[in-house]
Amino acid sequence: MIKPGAIWKELLKNFSRKPATVLYPKERLNLPPNFRGRPMYDASKCIGCMLCVKDCPAQAIQIEKVAEKSYQCTFYLGRCIFCGQCADSCNKGAITMSQVYELAAFTQSSMTDTVKPV
Repeated sequence: MIKPGAIWKELLKNFSRKPATVLYPKERLNLPPNFRGRPMYDASKCIGCMLCVKDCPAQAIQIEKVAEKSYQCTFYLGRCIFCGQCADSCNKGAITMSQVYELAAFTQSSMTDTVKPV
């Protein structure tokens, strides 16, 4: 059985602490430098090795050859678990993890991010 005095002690202790949450979206979060947000693709660095596609545990990446040494990347952000495995497996640095975390959308099609080569 819980003693009533223990509850008051816990209550007073929590009044002196800072809040565990922020008033989002009025206040923005301070993200750590190694935060894994939306994956970003640089088509100029991609060599089409498909390591990112093979290593993605959520099968959220699709690479298509558009022209000779030119590749188009599609990220299915609704499937992505933001683990960063695609960025780790890319030996040319074509995929990096950004600091973007606001990815709310109304439709499934808007959760698809296709990056075409320039």
